[in-house]
Amino acid sequence: MMYCPKCKTLMFPKEEKFACNKCGYEQKKKGSSILVSKQQNKEIVFLEKKIDILPKTRVECPKCKHNEAFWILRQTRASDEPETRIFTCTKCSHTWRAY
Repeated sequence: MMYCPKCKTLMFPKEEKFACNKCGYEQKKKGSSILVSKQQNKEIVFLEKKIDILPKTRVECPKCKHNEAFWILRQTRASDEPETRIFTCTKCSHTWRAY
């Protein structure tokens, strides 16, 4: 995350730079670039390189049959229902869900 040096608010990616929505300050990106996807009027930011900070578990990938995957929990339905487990294969990067 980048914070604006002028007004201390969160800066967002905009083309090849980061921009502050509050004061308009802009700064060039340094290091690895990022990918921004706009879906349903929301920006989703992805890093281009894989960072191995997520927890791993032993589960079989339905695509390549590899037996290790990263996992995260997301609340995708109502709050009184259980979370959805989202797995990403460490070998082929295939993503699937387990409810």
